[in-house]
Amino acid sequence: MPGFVGVPELLILLLVVLIFFGPKRLPEMGRSLGKGLREFKDSVTGEHKDDQTLAGLPTATHTHEPVAPEEVVPETIVSEPVRHEDDSLT
Repeated sequence: MPGFVGVPELLILLLVVLIFFGPKRLPEMGRSLGKGLREFKDSVTGEHKDDQTLAGLPTATHTHEPVAPEEVVPETIVSEPVRHEDDSLT
C-alpha cells in the first residue's frame, strides 16, 4: 500500500536517527519536540499555563505616593593644562 507507514518503517527510521544523532542527543531532542507540541496544543486550544498559575496570585497595589527625584547639580570639573616635554608655558 503506497503511503502507509507501518511498524517496520518506523523501526528503520528510528535506527537511522539513532545512528545519525547518537544516543546522547535523542532524549534532548525528544524533550524539545514534546515541549514544542505541548506549546502548539496550548496555543490552539487557548489554554495557557501562565494564566492558571497567575490566577491565584494577589495583584500588586501601590501603597506609597510617587516621590519626585532630587535635583542633580553638575559638578564643575577643573583640569590643569597638559604639559608635554617640548611645550613650554612661559
